[in-house]
Amino acid sequence: MGYGFAVFSAAIGPEVIRASAREAEGRGYGSFWVNHPGETDGLAALAPAAQVTRRIDLGIGVIPLHTRGPNSIDQGVRANALPLDRLLLGVGSANPGALARMREGISTLRSRLQARIVAAALGPQMCRLAGELADGVLFNWVTPAHARESAEWVRAGAAAAGRQSPTLMAYVRVALGPAARERLLTEAGRYAGYPAYAANFARMGVRPVETAIAVEDPGAIPPALAKWHGVVDEIVVRAITATERVEEHLALLAAAAPPPAQAFRRAHEAG
Repeated sequence: MGYGFAVFSAAIGPEVIRASAREAEGRGYGSFWVNHPGETDGLAALAPAAQVTRRIDLGIGVIPLHTRGPNSIDQGVRANALPLDRLLLGVGSANPGALARMREGISTLRSRLQARIVAAALGPQMCRLAGELADGVLFNWVTPAHARESAEWVRAGAAAAGRQSPTLMAYVRVALGPAARERLLTEAGRYAGYPAYAANFARMGVRPVETAIAVEDPGAIPPALAKWHGVVDEIVVRAITATERVEEHLALLAAAAPPPAQAFRRAHEAG
């Protein structure tokens, strides 16, 4: 199973992104992600990471197609000189019309950009659509048990389309320390207010915070992440820190780093 690392680009500066991306690549993570919240341009936020790395995959998690269309995304990728061979272009959409918008958006992006398209998926229909069309699927705010069920929906969609199942990924929020836990609770409360996520939390029968990892001891992070082994192809550690400083991100990167054997294998494969 692969490991990725994700930061909250709306709250941090380019120096944190550069330092975190460089450290993630050095520690054997397979991907580095930024998000695309509100008015913040995730494509521009990812550019500093591209400038200081050479082999790690670079992900956007995710661009909402109901607010930014394929034309703008295409222009943004090119304007920021993002490397297409390493780009994981995450897209999603809110209702109404999410399924049709995702189908059209993925098709258009695929015709214009030679990058891997990653679809954000919550419910059964979107998971099946992602299996049918996307190169990767990103689960968010889910438990390992629900991710297993979602993976079956994805595989069913892929099978119906006569294609191989996309790469399965899951954002797993990780908070280290009491201040970071408070920020996690705030973020969880915000997502609980979004209708699509509220419906998914109800479907799972859990509170948002129960999908995340919040610990006091860095040593507790690896066994908590181990619960995801065998569930998805890649877990993406979504950093929740107290103040978004470089040092906090580097500490979390170290605590959640891939097992040594996996990191060695990635370095060896990269030459």
